[in-house]
Amino acid sequence: MIKALHALMTLKRLLLILLLCVTPHTASATRFDHTIWDELLREHVHMMNQGQASRVHYAGFALYHGQLRKYLDQLSKVRKSDFSDWDKSEQLAFLINAYNAATVEMILRSYASIATLRAYAPVTFSWKYRLISMLKNQRKLNFISLFGEFLSLDHLEEDIIRRPGNYDEPRIHFALNRASIDCPALRNRAYTGIELEEQLEAATRAFLADRSRNRYNEEAEKLEVSEIFNWYAEDFERGWRGWSSLAQFFAHYRDSLADTPRAKELLTTENLDIKFLEFNWMLNEKQ
Repeated sequence: MIKALHALMTLKRLLLILLLCVTPHTASATRFDHTIWDELLREHVHMMNQGQASRVHYAGFALYHGQLRKYLDQLSKVRKSDFSDWDKSEQLAFLINAYNAATVEMILRSYASIATLRAYAPVTFSWKYRLISMLKNQRKLNFISLFGEFLSLDHLEEDIIRRPGNYDEPRIHFALNRASIDCPALRNRAYTGIELEEQLEAATRAFLADRSRNRYNEEAEKLEVSEIFNWYAEDFERGWRGWSSLAQFFAHYRDSLADTPRAKELLTTENLDIKFLEFNWMLNEKQ
């Protein structure tokens, strides 16, 4: 009896040791390591106005282009079958980081052309429009290696991240880096599945609190917001948190959008008068 009990205890200890050895590996297999991207962001993204905006030091990124390419290569090696086994938060954090890193890669691929266009600035302002057109066209190029195929930024955004039924998360518009001044800030830290809810909420409130892009005009009793809300209105009206209109979204975030009690109260009205502000597409570069 004693021998049998001793054998049973030995078996339990072996099982416990095996469990301790296997569990960390299993858990890590469901999370992607974004360390390289996180370090690059911390080094080359400058946060402004208490996190409401940021500027990207692309010249600094260019000096560490090899590290960026290494990270993109790591992303490309993730199999779609493994990705499908991750929870939704981990998937979405992976896709946001992939999108943002690919956007920086797009700028670096065009950096020589950008410098050439800039050289004409003292003579003509047309270079700005040519730059915007060039970058918009590059968003359509299939240069992102992901899940065994080459995707464009437009495809990654519209057909995967924003596709109805995939994530249905409108706050991604405050996390995706489109390399323009009027875009929400590119965070100086990578997104993670564990922190995704807090990170998206912080990014949303920071953008809404930026009075250069979102504000309530009490005199005109009109909400003046980024044109992003016009372009992607359907994402905010698709039932997230049970909301079916932009007005409901703005009413919920009234503390970030308005500065006075009266303005906050007016933001709760059903017939909210909304004006969409003209968007500045110029590059979000730190000189």
